[in-house]
Amino acid sequence: MTKSTFTPAYKLMLTALIDLRHQAGVNQIELARRLGKQQAFVSNIERGVRRVDVIEFYAIAKALGGDPAKLFSALVAKLPAKVGI
Repeated sequence: MTKSTFTPAYKLMLTALIDLRHQAGVNQIELARRLGKQQAFVSNIERGVRRVDVIEFYAIAKALGGDPAKLFSALVAKLPAKVGI
């Protein structure tokens, strides 16, 4: 069985967060600073080593100047009807 951190749905979520970071012109070090974390925290998230929960999703989107609800809504629109966990 495939780990859920590497499902297509999870990869879409990571891509959405990474794309938002790039659009904001923010590197991993700056995002980590904004979150009060080390750069490795951001790297581990973006590489799929560390899972993101809904509160972290919210905090990351806000730290990048994004609207977490709009980002999540756009993500949901791309997800398949059935998502494995």
